[in-house]
Amino acid sequence: MDGKARVKIGSFDRGGKSRDETTASDHDYNPKTTVTPYGIFLPELDELFLYFTESKATSDFIVDVLEDFWLGKKHRFSQVHTLVLNQDNGPQNSSRRTQFMKRIVEFAHKHQLNIRLAYYPPYHSKYNPIERTWGVLENHWNGSILDEIETALNFASNMKWNGNNPVVKLVHKAYENGVKLTKKAMNQIEKQIERLTNSNHELFPDLGNWFIDICCGKT
Repeated sequence: MDGKARVKIGSFDRGGKSRDETTASDHDYNPKTTVTPYGIFLPELDELFLYFTESKATSDFIVDVLEDFWLGKKHRFSQVHTLVLNQDNGPQNSSRRTQFMKRIVEFAHKHQLNIRLAYYPPYHSKYNPIERTWGVLENHWNGSILDEIETALNFASNMKWNGNNPVVKLVHKAYENGVKLTKKAMNQIEKQIERLTNSNHELFPDLGNWFIDICCGKT
């Protein structure tokens, strides 16, 4: 799972050439809106799911995206009882982001799943397989004028990753930034998760920020 930088929507020159008749503005006017792409990638199946939002890509947005994906696809994975979520340790999905941890614990309980959060350390996000799909998307719409949200969504829908088109959705819900738990409430969440420790390793005795287990399903 990972998000991409916000994309301006408007008649902006994006440094390329296009054969369509849309003309770029000669000044960098304010965008009509901006959208943030957020993706779920299944490397073994080469399947990509892209969600776009005009709102903030908050903790609630991220877990809502995960739940939408799972509700739509869980029938294909009836034998799966554990989800391993490989992510960058970003500000909205960090294992120390209280609202994210609350929502992901609720998700695990609701769907009776074991969840392992596996974070890439700083400066290592390039090893996350989904990063390669962002490069394909950027090359696909490179230089094209993204004058409407529908234009960006159409480009995303028509890109291909190893011969497959992604599933693309626009999330219309607005999200509030800065939602967080009290210390007392977060203490209750901490009781429902297990942070990995490695007492046998002198250099990395505590990996609790990077590997977290939430056990709510079958083993």
